[in-house]
Amino acid sequence: MSSHYIGAWRIDVERRDGVARLVPATALARVAAAALDAAGATSPASLGLILSNDAELAELNAEHMGKTGPTDVLSFPMLPPELYPDHAGKDAGGAAGAARAMGAFALPAEAFALPPGQRQHLGDIIVSVERAVDQASAGRGGQTGDVAWDARSELRLLVTHGVLHVCGWDHAEAVEEAAMRALEQRLLG
Repeated sequence: MSSHYIGAWRIDVERRDGVARLVPATALARVAAAALDAAGATSPASLGLILSNDAELAELNAEHMGKTGPTDVLSFPMLPPELYPDHAGKDAGGAAGAARAMGAFALPAEAFALPPGQRQHLGDIIVSVERAVDQASAGRGGQTGDVAWDARSELRLLVTHGVLHVCGWDHAEAVEEAAMRALEQRLLG
């Protein structure tokens, strides 16, 4: 694992054994930091970014989302969406609402006092680099799932997308999706 300090952020990047090195960890940490800045995340803070494969994402997708098969990115936020600034892409009760209903986020963030000098951990993102390569090469990449582009661009998009989910962004509703896609385009532009 490598830790990257960018502005107010510490991005901890872990690359699982055997996972392709498409983009340097430092560059991915910069992508994550830009998304945290744009999302108005509380700072200083830390974020975990795990680069993995389809097998691990399939296990996590089944365990946490109840879905069969691999997915490209999963986000595990530590804070409720209410603690992030309001925006058009804010989760209106979708995944975060379900998590709250199951008891997650039961205590407000202010209930957790951190020792002086410690960073709030915002959450973790796990990306299947294998899925990023497959989606990009098969022309199923990009925000619309119909873009044939470089796998490195797909990986950057997935990291950005995962960070925004950690920060309370969603795309379950049309207005949320439009706002999230616009921010992703601006960040990756």
